[in-house]
Amino acid sequence: MQKQPLWTQEFLGMSFSSFFQYMTHYALIAVLPVFVFDNLQGNAWQAGLAMTFFQIGAVLCRPLAGRWIDQFNKRKMLLVSSGLFLLVSVMYLAVRDLKFLLAIRLLHGAVFATGTTTVAAIAALVLPQQRKGEGIGYFAVFSNLAMVVGPFFGLIIIGHYSFNAVFAGCVILAILSFWCGTKNKLSAEISKVAETKKEPPAGNSFVEPQAIPMALMGGLVFFAYAGVLVFSPLYAKQLGFAEYTSAFFAVFALAIVVTRPIVGRVFDQIGASAVIYPGFGLFLFGLFSLSHIQGLPGFLTAGIIVGMGFGALSPAFQTLAIQNSPGQRAGVATATYFLALDISVGLGSFLLSVVAAHAGYRGMYMFAAAVLCVATGLYYVICRQKTVLAE
Repeated sequence: MQKQPLWTQEFLGMSFSSFFQYMTHYALIAVLPVFVFDNLQGNAWQAGLAMTFFQIGAVLCRPLAGRWIDQFNKRKMLLVSSGLFLLVSVMYLAVRDLKFLLAIRLLHGAVFATGTTTVAAIAALVLPQQRKGEGIGYFAVFSNLAMVVGPFFGLIIIGHYSFNAVFAGCVILAILSFWCGTKNKLSAEISKVAETKKEPPAGNSFVEPQAIPMALMGGLVFFAYAGVLVFSPLYAKQLGFAEYTSAFFAVFALAIVVTRPIVGRVFDQIGASAVIYPGFGLFLFGLFSLSHIQGLPGFLTAGIIVGMGFGALSPAFQTLAIQNSPGQRAGVATATYFLALDISVGLGSFLLSVVAAHAGYRGMYMFAAAVLCVATGLYYVICRQKTVLAE
């Protein structure tokens, strides 16, 4: 039987729209702390607030975004969320004080949650059913690449030009995101509103219960990943490898890109566990390697191993969260998964910083590895329960 096409114009449009939104996000993560210090005469606590307000906006809006995607015409949702993302990006050019910046960050978090949930839900819907694991894996590559390209983009510009040049660059990225996301007409089947009874909103209107187990599994993975994302630059500085932090994230992203085609095919042809168990093993080994680094080659090798493990686990749990949910609830299921990630990265950043303060970065990475061991056990239990119920 001939394979159904994967790289359709609609799928590419959603993938690139996601890439430009995430690229803007990661560029601002790298630049705003410096902006708060240099232009707003702020301190480290105030720079942290700029990150916290964004996260608050994202967490508050993510459940609503999933419900909106299923309740309203998806093409209209795409137009509105992309347009608002562009508007918020323009607002950064007018920042002159901390209060205004924090207000924008709160709004940006809400808009970012809505926009990324919308494009992810539509991307999952336009993929052929038999190739969803492979397709969602490829879709995730775009945000993984943005994690590397975004900070590089932002830091290069402020190194040669001004903060306003960075903000103007983010406006251009928002325009590209809008164009990529809205240039193709979605089919009536994809765009249609999900048929639901007119009842007062209940708890499961904002969270998809059937997506929760895999969302929690993905959350534990991202909890451990927060240790890599947030603390690797500081750990590298402590080890004397500060100038190689960008190389660490580059090989991390490269490992994801190179292994993603294999991971997606294995998921679709053999099953989720054939991806997830090796993914846990690689991620654990990578964290263990990070905690026992002896030199630069070991540091970069750990980045490759962590990239392979994380790159297998993240799209696998996202795919399972969507596949385990009713098709007409794809928006809420996607939002449920991303909400778990938002909360987990925030909690991971905070709790792992406490561990690092008491046990050092080496101890912190071992703690993150222990969390992954718990996640592996939980996944085994969930799989066993499903097998028993099916018998």
